[in-house]
Amino acid sequence: MARKDEEEESFEGEEELALEPEGEPEFVRVRLPRKKDNEMFGIADQLLGASRIKVMCADGKYRMGRIPGKIKKRMWIRQGDLVIVQPWEFQDDKANIQYRYTRTQAMYLSRKKMLPKSIDVF
Repeated sequence: MARKDEEEESFEGEEELALEPEGEPEFVRVRLPRKKDNEMFGIADQLLGASRIKVMCADGKYRMGRIPGKIKKRMWIRQGDLVIVQPWEFQDDKANIQYRYTRTQAMYLSRKKMLPKSIDVF
């Protein structure tokens, strides 16, 4: 039996946004940052080695991003990739990388105007 907070989480990528003019909810097919978990968009700026990346975050700060093993094994992160980062609570200049967008997904978010102006390079 699943816990209540696990039922709310959807990893399928569909997230409900604002209502369309017809009154129906608009669905987005990509994962978005969860504000309650303090996640935000970021751009991979410089590869530092040892699973570390310098990331320019949506709030204008540069942070050292750590790539967890779960992501490191599944996908490679290159310079210029759009990522979701979660800043550490006890050291604001470091963050964990939660997700990497493909080029197609990043262009989709840019067209839908969901990216902040500071990191919209797509």
